[in-house]
Amino acid sequence: MIRKREGFQGQRAIVIPRNILLERCSADPVMKTMYITDIGYYPKAQFHYCKRLNGAPEHILIYCQEGRGSIRLKKNEYPIKAGDCFLIPREWAHAYHAHDTDPWTIYWAHFAGHTADAIVHTAIQQLNGHQTFLPHANERISLFDSIYQQLERGYRTENLLYANMSFWSFLASCIYPGCYHPGKSKPGQDTIDHAIDYMNNHLDRMLTLEQMAQSINLSISHFSWLFKHNTGYSPIEYFNHLKVQKACQYLHFTHLRIKEIAALLGIEDPYYFSRLFTKVMGLSPAQYREKETATVK
Repeated sequence: MIRKREGFQGQRAIVIPRNILLERCSADPVMKTMYITDIGYYPKAQFHYCKRLNGAPEHILIYCQEGRGSIRLKKNEYPIKAGDCFLIPREWAHAYHAHDTDPWTIYWAHFAGHTADAIVHTAIQQLNGHQTFLPHANERISLFDSIYQQLERGYRTENLLYANMSFWSFLASCIYPGCYHPGKSKPGQDTIDHAIDYMNNHLDRMLTLEQMAQSINLSISHFSWLFKHNTGYSPIEYFNHLKVQKACQYLHFTHLRIKEIAALLGIEDPYYFSRLFTKVMGLSPAQYREKETATVK
């Protein structure tokens, strides 16, 4: 059996010339944050195999659309199946190969840039590892194809900018699939969305934790845990942020007095409202309005 890195029927691959990466991508104030160095698509890549003892100089994303394969990262082996997406950090020793009888079909990209390390680190934290399962979305594949087609058209600045700015969106869809495909959100997200809708519909009231929990038929303790687990904030803290966000709109788009805005938000004490606003925004309501007015002028 002969293993090979490429040469599969129907394959597509683009390796951006290194002088283009140096002169255009890494030098451009927008693209230097993150840019594609190589990109491709290998359908039913039988006997596909690659091994890099010292890793690659770029980060690697592999998305398996169908079939199976395996990725070895340092000393860990990860079986890959259809729908799996995997991130390999730069300079990490790795090897990967397609399954012998059910070879994978993969979309892949190498990427680098000033913020690429931070993005990959964030992704690994978000995914709790290097691997995640992506619900099928035709839009994601279409976006990848669009990126590829732009690079295929050459290396004019607008082509490079479009492709690399679009890659941010593609990568985000892989790291946060629940946001990209709401019908397949993470457990509890739909419940929390209903709670946030309830908050937004009652910004004119001072809701209690009990009222919020009752709106979605949960106990206070379960609701509080689930809400903070999904948003990073306690329900009351999040509700106050929504109130301040609404207050900013009133301050910016109306001539209402501060105590009138407080009343519209269900806050009887305008001094309490000012303290809350200042705590969240870092400046008082009056200072915020003055700043926004000066900006408009």
